[in-house]
This record gives sequence, C-alpha cells and structure tokens, in this order.
Amino acid sequence: MSKLSTRNRLPGTVMEVVRGEAAAKVSLRVGDNHMVALITRESADEFGLEVGMQVTALVKATDVVILTDEGGVA
Repeated sequence: MSKLSTRNRLPGTVMEVVRGEAAAKVSLRVGDNHMVALITRESADEFGLEVGMQVTALVKATDVVILTDEGGVA
C-alpha cells in the first residue's frame, strides 16, 4: 500500500455491496458499529468488493459532529 496520511483506520468486514450505475454503497461492520461508504462503482469492481471481505475503512473528514444522550449537538 502506498503511504497515506490518514490516521483514522478502522478494520472491518463488508456486510453488503449495492452497485448502482455510477456509485456503490458499501456497508461495513466495524467492531460493534455499522458504517456506510459511498464509492465509485468502478472502485468497487476494481477491488472486487464482496460480502465477507476484510477491509480497512480510511476516514478523512473535515467535520465530525458529536451528539450527546440529551440531544445536544456540538
């Protein structure tokens, strides 16, 4: 793998791949959590993403929103 600056690396398992005309929705199980990634269909096909595959989600975001139990958002 080439060098990446991404620090948030979450190992998980592919639970579902829904391929559309241009994009693919990839559902992952990351520990006890569920994560959904939208990627190009070309990438999903190129990587051969299938249910049960072990993958690593690389998360690089400009915003993270925190929701408290009381409903506050920060």
